[in-house]
Amino acid sequence: MQLTVNGAPTFCYTGGKAFDAAKPTIVFVHGVLNDHSVWGLQSRYFANHGFNVLAVDLPGHCKSGGEAPSTVEEGAEFVGALLDAAGVKRAALVGHSWGSLISLEAASRLEERVTHLALIGTAAPMKVSQALLDASLSNPEKAIHMINVFSRSTLAPPPSSLGPGTWVWGAGKALNRRVLRSNAKVNVFHRGFKACDSYANAEKAIEQVTCPILFVLGGVDQMTTPKAAEPLIERARAAGKRLQVVRMPVGHHQMTEAPDQTLQALKDFIRA
Repeated sequence: MQLTVNGAPTFCYTGGKAFDAAKPTIVFVHGVLNDHSVWGLQSRYFANHGFNVLAVDLPGHCKSGGEAPSTVEEGAEFVGALLDAAGVKRAALVGHSWGSLISLEAASRLEERVTHLALIGTAAPMKVSQALLDASLSNPEKAIHMINVFSRSTLAPPPSSLGPGTWVWGAGKALNRRVLRSNAKVNVFHRGFKACDSYANAEKAIEQVTCPILFVLGGVDQMTTPKAAEPLIERARAAGKRLQVVRMPVGHHQMTEAPDQTLQALKDFIRA
């Protein structure tokens, strides 16, 4: 599905189903050097079970035009503009990694327009090492290797993910390269990591969220360690938010390393 958002063409994967304004909507927001395809299983399921799905390519990434966000706040503004362009009054937001921060900030701004907020592989603050920031700018291939080492807990996922025997290490690196090369004007790798590293509004934002919140954390995640999400969880609890926390013995890419468990967590949360 192609929309025009802030004057730029924007691609949203709809799970193969036509958009129907009468149905509830879920917006899926990817992380750094990813695109809509990381939500393959989850987006298809919801699209075939009564929901509109908008699994977006963020601006300046792959099939979407426009200027790539340089801050989490810019990403959040885009999410609000996306809902307006699609004519969606209310939606659930599901974000992974950088996309979790964008979704959090958007939910704090949109308030009652957001029905559910799912934060997958999140942390606050989401600091990025200087070595990785430098490599993402000066030696992107080295940095791609680094993030796949830190992100993965398995070389091959369960059969329901990308198919039996899929080499997720190689597939992840190929996707990273494709996303990086999709924008010849901007290094979206470095820009995305800088946005994560500089975002400082997470704890304030979560206090302003009005909807239920789900955390999905990887127990062996080295990119956004479970420990790094605890301050945000505690702030949400202290603020009296309706909160669920799901922990899985996987790395940073829960959607492919624990696809069924991630889908089940989202199903239980959104249908509750």
